[in-house]
Amino acid sequence: MDDLHGKRIVLGLTGGIACFKAAELCRSLVKAGAKVQVVMTEAAAQFITPVTMQALSGQPVYSSQWDAREGNNMAHINLSREADAILIAPASADFMAKLIHGKADELLSLMCLARPLQSVPLILAPAMNREMWAHPATQRNVVQLKSDGAHVLGVGQGDQACGETGDGRMLEAEEIVDELLAFWTPKVLSGQHVLITAGPTYEAIDPVRGITNLSSGKMGFAIARAAQHAGAHVTLVAGPVNLPTPRTVTRLNVRSALEMHETVQQTVAQASIFIAAAAVADWRPASSADQKIKKDGSGNTPSLSFVENPDILASVAQSAQAQKGHLFCVGFAAESHDLLAHTTAKRARKGVPLLVGNIGPSTFGQDDNALLLVDEQGAKELPRDTKTRLARDLIQDIASRLSKK
Repeated sequence: MDDLHGKRIVLGLTGGIACFKAAELCRSLVKAGAKVQVVMTEAAAQFITPVTMQALSGQPVYSSQWDAREGNNMAHINLSREADAILIAPASADFMAKLIHGKADELLSLMCLARPLQSVPLILAPAMNREMWAHPATQRNVVQLKSDGAHVLGVGQGDQACGETGDGRMLEAEEIVDELLAFWTPKVLSGQHVLITAGPTYEAIDPVRGITNLSSGKMGFAIARAAQHAGAHVTLVAGPVNLPTPRTVTRLNVRSALEMHETVQQTVAQASIFIAAAAVADWRPASSADQKIKKDGSGNTPSLSFVENPDILASVAQSAQAQKGHLFCVGFAAESHDLLAHTTAKRARKGVPLLVGNIGPSTFGQDDNALLLVDEQGAKELPRDTKTRLARDLIQDIASRLSKK
C-alpha cells in the first residue's frame, strides 16, 4: 500500500515506554509510502536507540538543536519546513504540557513551535499511565492543545507497563496510520450517514452445517473505512467474518439473510446512503434441524427444500423511491461471467441508480479487485487495484454523484 505516498512526516519521540511502538509505527509509515524523519528527545533515547530508528526510517535521526549536519544550526527551521506533518508518538504528559506554554528547550519542542501553522499540522498520539491521562491537568492540556490547532488522537485501553489497566496506552501503529489517512482524506461525505452491508450470510441446515459463500467481507469493510475517512457516520452490518472493525464505525453483527434484512430495516431510516456490498444468500433451507442430521449407513441422503430470501437491496430501493430520493442506494453484483450484461440487468431489476459489478471467483478472499460501475448512462471500469484504493475511488464517485443531485 502507498496511501501516504509522497508525504513527508517528522516522527517525534518523547520519553515513555511506548517508544517501543514507535519502531513498528515508523516501519508502517514507510511501508505506506511516507518519507519519515525521526526526531528524538533525550528521554526517548532512554527507551529506544537512534540506531534502531535510523535503520527503520532510512534517514539519520536528529536529537540536538546543535547538530553539526545543519550548517546554519537551525534544524528546528530546516526540518519543519520540509515536513507535511509533525507526528509526536508517543506524546508524553510532560511534552504536551510544554507545548501549551510554548516552552522550547530542545529540538523537538522547538520544531513544534517554529512550524508553519497553516501548512504543517501537529498530530499528537498521547501515551501515559492511566492516572496521568485522567488527571485534570492533562485533560485541560488536551483541550488547550486542540484549541491551539493541534490534532490530538485518542488513547487505547488495556494493560500498561506499570502493571495497571486502563486508558492511556498509545494507539497501535495501524490505528495511527489509519488516523493519518483519515486526516488527509477530503471530507466529501461530511454530514452523511452511510449504511453498509458486508460479508456473506450463513443459512443453517442443522446446528453444525449450513449454506454460505466465499465472500470475505474485505470489500465491504474497505468501503466502510473509506466512508469514515471521508467524514461520514458509518454503520456496518456484517455477516459472519473475522475482520477488525474500522475505527469509529458502528458494527452490527448478523448471521443469516433474514437477520441482515431485519437489521437493515431497523437502521436504514437514519441513513442517507445505503451500500449493499454483502453477498447475501439467495435461498435458505425451508427448515433447520434442531440436532445434527446423522448418516445412517444406508447411503440415502437427506432431502432439502429451499425458500427464497428477501431481496434486501430491492426492498430498500423501493422504499427510497417512495421517499423521493432521501436515500441514495448502491448495490453490488458478484457474477461468474458476462459481467456487463448481468450487472446492467440487475441494476434495472433492483431499481437503483448505481450497481457495482465484479467477478466473484476472482476476488473472494483476495486483497484486490476490479469493479464495473453501471448506471443509466452506461458503465465505467475501475481497473484491478487494492480493495482499499477501489473503496476510496467508489466513495469519491458516490460523493460526486450526490453533489450533482
